[in-house]
Amino acid sequence: MVSGQQSHWGYLVMWEFLVKPGMEARFEQVYGASGDWARLFRQDDNYLGTELNREHEGSRRYLTLDFWKSEAAYERFREKHLAEYQAIDRQCEDLTESESKLGTFVRTLGV
Repeated sequence: MVSGQQSHWGYLVMWEFLVKPGMEARFEQVYGASGDWARLFRQDDNYLGTELNREHEGSRRYLTLDFWKSEAAYERFREKHLAEYQAIDRQCEDLTESESKLGTFVRTLGV
């Protein structure tokens, strides 16, 4: 459940990962709410937080949810920090068998 600042999100980026066997703990460190990605994103006031979700105990399938105030804010951040973004992405390649962007979502209120 989304709480605190994350409850005010306007844009959500969702990724799915299949983590290599034995790399689960390292993956959780890097992709969790206090990990490398979150530290990079926290440089921007429009970033609201990250959730890391594991399918179930023993599974190597994870979902990340990155909450932003708006799509425009996320895109500006990506453009401004592209080199740092790509560097972390390269460092993480050995942690996963696959990764796929499941989608980006705009929050609809009052529907």
